[in-house]
Amino acid sequence: MTECSVWWSKPIIESENTLALLDPTERTRYDSYRRVEDRRRFLTGRVLAKTVAAEHLGVSPAEIHFDATCTGCGKQHGPVRVPDAELELSISHSGERVGVAATSGAAVGLDVEAIGRNIEDSLIAYALNDTELATLPEEEDARAEDFFTYWTRKEAVMKATGRGLRIPLRSLTLAKATEPARLLASDDPALSPESTRMADLDPGSGYRAAVAVITTDEIDVTERWWTPPSPGHGQ
Repeated sequence: MTECSVWWSKPIIESENTLALLDPTERTRYDSYRRVEDRRRFLTGRVLAKTVAAEHLGVSPAEIHFDATCTGCGKQHGPVRVPDAELELSISHSGERVGVAATSGAAVGLDVEAIGRNIEDSLIAYALNDTELATLPEEEDARAEDFFTYWTRKEAVMKATGRGLRIPLRSLTLAKATEPARLLASDDPALSPESTRMADLDPGSGYRAAVAVITTDEIDVTERWWTPPSPGHGQ
């Protein structure tokens, strides 16, 4: 059994203590965001991920330093990892939700999406293959809900590989949105149904989320809400 912990939070407000947890590269990226909402989501993701990593490794969050090297371009905007640690992490955020998934070594991908927006047919056709399109209901609201279920599952699976959208969305065939999350087939050699485990999550009303783990074992997923430290108090 592979254990996977998922932590949820709403975006936190900046404080001296939370900003101090960002290393220089992270602080530069934080400062580059023009919108306050984007800065807070980024800050929350890094602080929460460092808090989760610190708990797993038995150290303080201030001792956690991430390597986020992108395998495609070498810049520091890829999935975060703690060098030389048996720990895999995945960060995702949307709207008022920030999530971090963690396992003890099995590659993991997390995705959360706010569902309160219209979905254009072009996006549906981009994300879903013919087999999946045939399962969508005609009614607009139900169609949008099923689409976001598919979308978060696919995003989670692709993030677990570390390749993200370099894997074509339509190359993956998933179980119906109304069925338990499962990869049925993949045209990409990075993924196979035999070594992919998935689960839908509960990030709260107005959101859809899923997690994927690259393993042949069954997965045991736990979800918790994080209580951030009060401003002015150390972590």
